[in-house]
Amino acid sequence: MSERLSYGSYLHVDDLLALQQPLSRPEHHDELLFIVIHQVYELWFKQLLHELNAAIAALDRGDLLRVAKNFRRIHTIQRLLEQQVDVLETMTPQEFNQFREHLNPASGFQSIQFREMEFLCGIRRVETMRHIEMSDPQRARLETRLREPSLYDHVKALLERRGFAVATSEELIESFRRIYTHADEQYDLYLLCEDLIEFDERLLLWRGRHVRMVERMIGHRTGTGGSSGAEYLQKTLVHRCFPELWEVRTYLGEGSYA
Repeated sequence: MSERLSYGSYLHVDDLLALQQPLSRPEHHDELLFIVIHQVYELWFKQLLHELNAAIAALDRGDLLRVAKNFRRIHTIQRLLEQQVDVLETMTPQEFNQFREHLNPASGFQSIQFREMEFLCGIRRVETMRHIEMSDPQRARLETRLREPSLYDHVKALLERRGFAVATSEELIESFRRIYTHADEQYDLYLLCEDLIEFDERLLLWRGRHVRMVERMIGHRTGTGGSSGAEYLQKTLVHRCFPELWEVRTYLGEGSYA
């Protein structure tokens, strides 16, 4: 007879709680917090990928109500990611520096799931793969994401099916302008656009909080993985998943973009 299911066995709690393995000796009090925060990030990245995949499937079906439901959860998770920085910042630079040397050469830069999420959303900085040690299955996942259409590609395909021009950046900006200008007639697409821009904005807000947190902790020193630390992270703030959705704001309230 199989063992009776319990809360602990269903969630594999014992296995989960055994995954935090501080390296400092004697063990520094704050290293556990550092590990827990980043393991939780990886769990939320897994859920975000799950929700984004579901949103893409719903986009392909034209089920924008389901897409909106997915993005409601996605935005909530994104807010949690940003709030986790508050928890991490309860650790002072002096406390972090007492175990930081044990992290080399590991770095958050090497998060496979975050790179997968970037690739899925169209931020495809292929050069980052050269600096990440990964298993063959991990590399295969990233390469698959590079080959597959991005979330933005699926959005453009939906717009094209709905009669909007998307072949060039200029056409796409004008299509977005028409959607915003005639929101009452295309309200489902208008709400989709707002969900996409909120996703992009919240990703940028999280990146920004991360940059300031790193600068607060280590100033302008080199990151543990060999990156330039805060300087490298600052450069990532220029990336946009949906650039034309940002650009169209300049033309709202005006005549045709073209």
